[in-house]
Amino acid sequence: MTPRSSPKETRLVSEAAEVFEDVGETASKIIRKTLVRSFEYLGELLTLLWRAVRAIFQEGIHLGDLARQLTSVGTESLPIVLLTVGFSGAVLALYTVGSLTNLGIGNLLGGIVALSIVRETGPLITAVTLIARVGSGITAEIGAMKTTEQVDALRAMGISPIAYLVVPRLLGCLVMGPIMTLFGDAAGILGGGMIAVSEGQTPLQYTDSFRQLLEPNGSDILEGLLKALVFGTLIAIIACREGLETKGGAAGVGRSTNRAVVFTIILVFAADFVLTWFFKAKSIV
Repeated sequence: MTPRSSPKETRLVSEAAEVFEDVGETASKIIRKTLVRSFEYLGELLTLLWRAVRAIFQEGIHLGDLARQLTSVGTESLPIVLLTVGFSGAVLALYTVGSLTNLGIGNLLGGIVALSIVRETGPLITAVTLIARVGSGITAEIGAMKTTEQVDALRAMGISPIAYLVVPRLLGCLVMGPIMTLFGDAAGILGGGMIAVSEGQTPLQYTDSFRQLLEPNGSDILEGLLKALVFGTLIAIIACREGLETKGGAAGVGRSTNRAVVFTIILVFAADFVLTWFFKAKSIV
């Protein structure tokens, strides 16, 4: 005969079932809320991007502000980009040179480093560097203007905040993002070359391997530059959106800056995955 459960055991099972049911409902609500909010946020970003593009054609470009943004995103960020991507290339070479030599294909080190840098590491590390320096600065600057009612003053004078604040920063990131990526690529390949030379390879051996792995039509470099365009757009749009939505004085500026950095890093890595999958699946580049 099967032993009958005692009332105490039945009650414990019932309570455990209720707990799991409550946990499941709570988790389901959180997931649904997160998904809904994520789609809403992406919609807000696309709306702001559309308004900025429309403002370019309707209200023109403030060349003075654009020049300042090009300097901020480009010239002032260049040393940091060179250092970060350069060291990344050196680390990549350090990790691979021993294994490749043991396998008898040490002559491919330059091609492997160059391919990794131009397709992935260069655009991604450059984007993260610009997020930390440029994206946070844009959010803090616009957020401070919002909390001190300078944005409202622009509207009162008949000046569009989108045309005056968003457009120059968006164009600055779009123009200088790929250019910074190209400089970063060169620094990363140079950093890997220094490690290769220290391991006994000649500079000619290092550069000759480029032809074996890189596409001669430059499609590998083009893939990285297309990623840089998308990353630059995300950096500018998210930073401007968070700045324009800032509330709560100095503390609000800090919160907006923190959100901008976190959200941009997440979306840049997500976009990197989607773009890489798209390029591979469709064989576009």
